[in-house]
Amino acid sequence: MAKEQLIPKSDNISEWYTEVIKLADLADYGPVKGTMIIKPYGYGIWEQMQQALDSKIKDRGVDNAYFPLFIPMSFIEKEQSHVDGFAPELAVVTHAGGEKLEEALVVRPTSETIIYNSYAKWIQSWRDLPVMMNQWCNVVRWEKRTSPFLRTSEFLWQEGHTAHETHEEASAMVEWAMDSYASIYRDYLAIDGYVGYKSASERFAGADRTLTYEALMPSGKALQSCTSHDLGQNFSKVFDISFQSRDKDSEFVWQTSWGFSTRSIGGLILMHGDDNGLRLPPKIAPTQVVIVPAKLTDEVIAYGNQIMEHLKQRSIRTVFDIRDDETFGYKLNKWEVKGVPIVLKVGPHEESDKTLTFRRRDTFDEGTFQFNELHVSIETLLGEIQDNLFTYSRDLKLKNTRQAQSYEEFKNILATHQGFIKVCWNDDADIEKKIKEETKATSRCCLLNSQVGGVDFYSGKPADKVWIFSHSY
Repeated sequence: MAKEQLIPKSDNISEWYTEVIKLADLADYGPVKGTMIIKPYGYGIWEQMQQALDSKIKDRGVDNAYFPLFIPMSFIEKEQSHVDGFAPELAVVTHAGGEKLEEALVVRPTSETIIYNSYAKWIQSWRDLPVMMNQWCNVVRWEKRTSPFLRTSEFLWQEGHTAHETHEEASAMVEWAMDSYASIYRDYLAIDGYVGYKSASERFAGADRTLTYEALMPSGKALQSCTSHDLGQNFSKVFDISFQSRDKDSEFVWQTSWGFSTRSIGGLILMHGDDNGLRLPPKIAPTQVVIVPAKLTDEVIAYGNQIMEHLKQRSIRTVFDIRDDETFGYKLNKWEVKGVPIVLKVGPHEESDKTLTFRRRDTFDEGTFQFNELHVSIETLLGEIQDNLFTYSRDLKLKNTRQAQSYEEFKNILATHQGFIKVCWNDDADIEKKIKEETKATSRCCLLNSQVGGVDFYSGKPADKVWIFSHSY
């Protein structure tokens, strides 16, 4: 667990990324290609995000549920754009119990089809609406190129699925979900980003509209961080999710789905990690404060326990590292790599004077304070660290967002800078395909409320929407 093993982040961010995951003990590779084992420290980060998001979901009146992992192939095939979008990534079971199955089963890539088959049975009248469910689960998408957390064949997520009486209600749910995700990213992960709608060729298979949160990583590439989908009536028509309306007519429901996954941990590592390892925002750090004793005397251990109990009473996640087979320096290095926001160093001097020496992980600033100032000082420091990391992300996004008026200017920016490029553009799948082939850049989103009078950067025709393009993960 030596940070000296890390190459500088700026030298090779891909190699640095995988080494940080290993040294910080976040995850290990699974025995099947493209899978990973999330170790307790990595899962602890996921749990903090999960708790924050689950609270928002329940406050909205969405109930948690669980649906089966195996989905009949006929369900997947009902919605044509859905099956076309997912076909290359499907894992299919054809044999079980020593026999060939009458119908192939798909290992859950997403749950629209199996959930909506049930919604069709459960929804009869407008009085049954809205139906709003969420499930925390794993999904499988057979990826050819994989990277821990960022893109794995199996990953964890939540997926919300709602059915509504009107399109207005469904649209409000789509926007609420994205607002909630943006809050988690900004307020908890300290990662700023742009919110907008995906292009026709990039939106979710089976959706009329897809909202996305696009964050810029220090590499200059964008990370699609989460999505929220307006499914219109596309699935309700093929699954016959109809209801008797208030006017006694038969109508199809309006639907939404939205998801947030462990990919967020990959974005967190890329955004805030440095040449010394992780830097974790306090709100999602499994350990917010670690107490490291300079000497393991009875007096120092008693003082450390007193500090730990005091912090735990304030619901501050604290660890007292009293392992006797690691040196003081090794422990400091270990927790630095793991990105714990605050290290408290305690020794005979601190114990006798009833003081504490702290070190911030974000800036490496050090200082001291009295024991009777403990919880106030720690809470203040945690707030400052959280704000400082978000400021870093926000400034990175703004500094690396540029504008292009023409395709030539667009290509020149891509050749000399990494980051986001704002352009006026008329969503066109054929043009986007050409741009991707020529530059490897794709549209990330159409910015919300971006109505302007402009000129399409590619065609020169009038355009009234502002789009973000970039290279991406």
